Parts: sequence; C-alpha cells; structure tokens
Amino acid sequence: MKLAGNVGRWIGKVALFFWVLQVSVVEAQGTAVVATSHPLATQAGAWALQQGGDAVDAAAAIQYALNVVEPQSSGLGGGAFMVIYRAATRQVYALDAREIAPAVATADQFARLDYYPASISGLAVGVPGTLAGFEALRQRWGHLSLAQQVSRALRYARDGIVITPYLAHALQSSRAALQPEARALTRDSKGGVRQLGQRWRQPDLAHTFELLGRQGAEVFYRGEIAQAMVATQQRSQAGAAGRGRMTLDDLAHYQVRWRTPVEGDYRGYHIVTMPPPSSGGVALLQVLGELDRFHLGQAPGLLVGEPDQMHLTLEALRLAMADRAYWLGDPEATAVPVKALLAPAYLASQSRRLNRKLRQPTVVKGEMPEGNNTTQFTVVDSEGNVVSCTSTVEAPWGSGLVVPGYGFFLNSELTDFNLQPQQQGKNPGANDVRPGRRPRSSMTPTLIFRGGRWLSAYGSPGGVSIISTVVEMTQDQLDEGLGAAAAIALPRFAVLDAAGHTLVESGLSSSIRAKLLSRGHLLEESPDPLGSVQWVGIDQDNGSLQGAADPRRDGSVVRIPPKGSEKLLSP
Repeated sequence: MKLAGNVGRWIGKVALFFWVLQVSVVEAQGTAVVATSHPLATQAGAWALQQGGDAVDAAAAIQYALNVVEPQSSGLGGGAFMVIYRAATRQVYALDAREIAPAVATADQFARLDYYPASISGLAVGVPGTLAGFEALRQRWGHLSLAQQVSRALRYARDGIVITPYLAHALQSSRAALQPEARALTRDSKGGVRQLGQRWRQPDLAHTFELLGRQGAEVFYRGEIAQAMVATQQRSQAGAAGRGRMTLDDLAHYQVRWRTPVEGDYRGYHIVTMPPPSSGGVALLQVLGELDRFHLGQAPGLLVGEPDQMHLTLEALRLAMADRAYWLGDPEATAVPVKALLAPAYLASQSRRLNRKLRQPTVVKGEMPEGNNTTQFTVVDSEGNVVSCTSTVEAPWGSGLVVPGYGFFLNSELTDFNLQPQQQGKNPGANDVRPGRRPRSSMTPTLIFRGGRWLSAYGSPGGVSIISTVVEMTQDQLDEGLGAAAAIALPRFAVLDAAGHTLVESGLSSSIRAKLLSRGHLLEESPDPLGSVQWVGIDQDNGSLQGAADPRRDGSVVRIPPKGSEKLLSP
C-alpha cells in the first residue's frame, strides 16, 4: 500500500513523533513474518517456525518469552484473547483465555474498597488463563511440544536479558516492588531500580518453565504452582477485605472458551474481530458502521486528520463507549445483545445522532429495538495461518504479587468488573462481578479480508485506549489506503468514556487541537504513547508479505526464510 495523496498533504501540516522513521518494517515474498513488542519475543516466534512449528507454536513461544522480557504487561499469571485464521479451511476462530472470577466471588466484593488498594490485593486476582489458552492452541493445531515452546523463554530467564528502554521505564513503578518477592525480583542487590542496559536474570521464572516442560500444564493448574498461587493471593494491602478468593478447585476447573467472532463489512472489506467478553470488537464495528455514510477519506474536509473527520470519529467512539458501559460483559453471565448492537437499523439510528459540526453535549446508551497494561503480537506462517493475540495482567505488573519461587506476577484482572454493582431495574449489570465469569475487556485482535482473501492482522495494548487505537489503524488502512508503517507513525487519540474525555499524543498538531477544543471536545495530552500496534499483512500492490512493529515500545519484526535456509532474516 502506498501513502495516499490526501494523507501526504496532511502530514505536511502535522508534527509527527520523533519515531516516525523508526517503525520496524519487513517485506517477504512467500515466507513468514512475526511482529511483537520486543526483539527477543520476535526471535522466539521465528525460532519456533524454523523448528517446523505452526503459527500457533510461534504464538506460544512469543507469549512465554514476553513473560520474561515484558512481565509488566503479560505472562503466565494473566489472560489473553486471540483470533486465529486457518488458511486451509479459510476459517476464523476466536479463543477466550480471559481470567475468571472465583466460585465464591460476589457482586459487592469491591464495594468497601477504593480502586488502588483493591488492585494491589489478592482480591483482584482472577484465575489465570494464558497457559490454558496456548495449550488449547497447541493441542488443536500445534506441532511442537510444550517443552519446545517454552525453551527460548527458559533460556532468556536463566541466562538473563538486557533491560530495554520500555522495561527500564516500567521498572521505576512502585507496583514493581510492593512485596518482598517482587522487590527481590525487580530490584538489584542493593535495593535499587534495575537500569537500562543491565542484565537481568530470573532464575525462579526459569524454574517454572523447566517444570512446565517436564510436567506440562498440570503442574500449573493442579500441582505445586497452583498451591503457591492460591497462597500468594491471600496477601492484601487492604486487610481482610482484600484477601483473594481463588481456590485450588477454581484453578483445576479453569476452561478456555472457543467463541464465535464478530464480523462486519466496511467499504468492500470484511472485518473479523474479538467477541464479548471483549467490548473492543463490537465497538470497532459500531464506530465504522456509524461513520460509513460520511465517506471518510473521500468527502471534502473529511480526510484523515482533518478536524471534521476527527470530530466525527470522537463522537462515534463516545456512542460506542456508552453502549459498552451498559450492555457489554461476559455473555455467560448476562445476555449481551451483540446482533442488536450491530444491526444496520440500529447503527443507522446511532449515526443520525452524529453532526458534522456539533458535539453532542450528552451521550447515553442507544435504545435497543424490542425483541490497561497489555501486549500485542501477530504472526503469519508460511502456510498462511495467522494468530493475532492481545494478552495482559491488567494493571502494570498486575496485582504486584509475585508467586514465591516461581517468578511471575499475578493479574489484577477482577478490577475490570464494575467495582460497584450496577444491576437494578432494567440495568442488566452486564459487567458486575459474578462467580466463574470473565470481566469485560477492551482487547481487540482483528483480521481484515477482501474478496475472501486474508489481508492483515493487528491489534494493540492499552486498556480502554485499545479501542480507539484499533479504530484509527483500521481507518488509516481502509479509508486512506495507508501502509502499516505510515498508519502506525501517525499521532493517536483515545476516547476514554461516553463523556468524551480524550487523550491525545504530543504529535497531534496544535491547530487541529484548537479546532477540536473550540467544539467542546475534552482533550488532554497523554503523558505516555498510546498503544503499540503489531501488524502483519499482504501488500495489495505487489502481493508481498509484510510486517510492521510499533516503536512506541521495543517493537521488532522478523521474516523467516523458506525451509532449507539456515539464517534468520531480520530488518
């Protein structure tokens, strides 16, 4: 894809980020491509493919490596959402490996706690699903053993990794050192914060990977690691009210869910993305459906980055956020009206609430017709199989609780439920805490097709900002025909709620900010970059396989040469 002339003119008016020329991109004809947020994770995925692995083997190797190099964002103690494309059958699958609430969880369990003390207590810990998710993939399509899949992560943990800029920044967080075990892991021998460029060894985590390689997932969900996790989440920063409720029985009975993806058409493309309990896929399709009549990227004044276009996108995101807050949750806990929320008549009625020049003073949920620290990676193998995965431990460093002797952080995922119960009257309390159920998420791994042919796969981390990032990435590709690198380089915004509180990156031009502010939009400059898109896809001009990684983190891409080649090719 080439940079559209419309966007080229806009780029002349915008001060792009300093990293615009640093987006990692590779191009490869008929090989395989891996894009992740860290070079060592990328190399782990590439190694798995070179050993004869499938895309799902590469995805597993990537995820286990990320537990070593990006433990603040994801790992064995967290959960994941994945969309998987199988080239031979042209089928797309959605795998939900989200954490779940314990069997004795209650809707009011957070009612007496403020968010922060709750989030760093065991009460916030959900039953982890990451390992079960990747084991489900391995058993269905994988070619490598679990021992092979964890081998690179084991080596990284045992021999040590060099601390990168993104990890060095994360290590400064107080959440990285709340408990003695966490301090021993993340601080140096003198108690100081580990620094950029230092080597960091994680022997306890290496021991965990050794156990998994020898004993399989059983040791995690029913063995010694399970016992250690249950004991660890009894810790609390909020007294007895903050003690975790997860039991050995909860771990032993954890199950992933194979779900039906949500799908929609937009401007000749077919979009397949993650269903509930993720809210991201529904929100993405709602926004695109509501904006379709405005012909973004074509109509005068509606070019990417122009105030009218951004204004309409912000407003459509506000509508999606209102529906998200009211209707979206675990479909096994309460009925989620996905078909109604994506029905053409409903989207048309929502679209009529959008005005090209005026901001809606108040946004509420639509009326139904009767009837944050995460990570993203994407991989495509030489057979054309694709995995797009977003995984998380929720807050940076999860709950801050490290499992003693095993070296991984437990999630704080249950704080993604409503902290105060909402179910009353007609309000379904779709995201209230319920036993054995999954909290709502914003993770949005996404695939794009055209004419039945897979074109691209991508997603982003970032909590609720994920939705805006994926919307923008989709608009840039489908409305403007931008290549992935150009789309990734553009400055981003993130609508956080129905009121329209919006974070913007520093690269957004002052003139556009001023015009949006004049319409009443609630803009605040984000102190940190928004999202980190990892993308693989096919160039529609020449048919080559490409990858692009976001430099907002330590992103990297590699291409894997055809079988028989000995050397791994990288940018």
